Amino acid sequence: MNFVYLEQADSTNKYAREHIEEFSDKTLVYTYHQTAGRGRLNRRWDYAGEDNIYASLILKPSDKMEEVYSNLTQYLSVVIANTIAEYNISPQIKWPNDVRINKKKIAGILAEGVIEKGILKGIVLGFGININADKLVMERINQPATSLNIELGHTVDKEKFLKKLLDCFCLRYDSFIACGFPVIKNEYVKYASFLGEEITVQVFDNKLTGVAKDITDKGALRLIDNENKEHTLLIGDIL
Repeated sequence: MNFVYLEQADSTNKYAREHIEEFSDKTLVYTYHQTAGRGRLNRRWDYAGEDNIYASLILKPSDKMEEVYSNLTQYLSVVIANTIAEYNISPQIKWPNDVRINKKKIAGILAEGVIEKGILKGIVLGFGININADKLVMERINQPATSLNIELGHTVDKEKFLKKLLDCFCLRYDSFIACGFPVIKNEYVKYASFLGEEITVQVFDNKLTGVAKDITDKGALRLIDNENKEHTLLIGDIL
């Protein structure tokens, strides 16, 4: 793993995209002061202070897009959940890749591919994790949010957390790229607290309501609607 530390960045994903050809595979771009972070669906990722993690992994598994790359955010969500679990905390995953504790968001993930003239230059896998945040700051965020220090009742060494996370990420990354979502499916399902519940999923301009039945071997959500019709969702957002 190679490391690029930025004293300040508007977005580590933006920096990584713009400089992707300068860096090798498995390079981490990170900062502790991010001013304009983004999450999925172009949502803002609020800055919670310099004692939290704002980072982007540059990955270059091949020069063409493969189906398995779309599951990298789910792979990282399991890695983050496993790392949090080392602190005797019980995390959950909200499909497809938000990590939560007691239904409060603690981590967000955003993947972006960089393609030029049909060639994949790399994948930028960005993530933000609330490690040490003030409770009042979390309460000002426009959705239920928490941080590891709030849940534990004491501060956490963010650098040690990041090292644990990266070690966990590298452990099965090559196997995941070779074999896909089945490598992590059992763990993902273990953390997927929404399974068996009635949920509403936003898919572009449409909303689907039904019971979250299962997760497929490709990481898709199987939803049974109120008319007993089955939907297999590859993209979407649980409301």
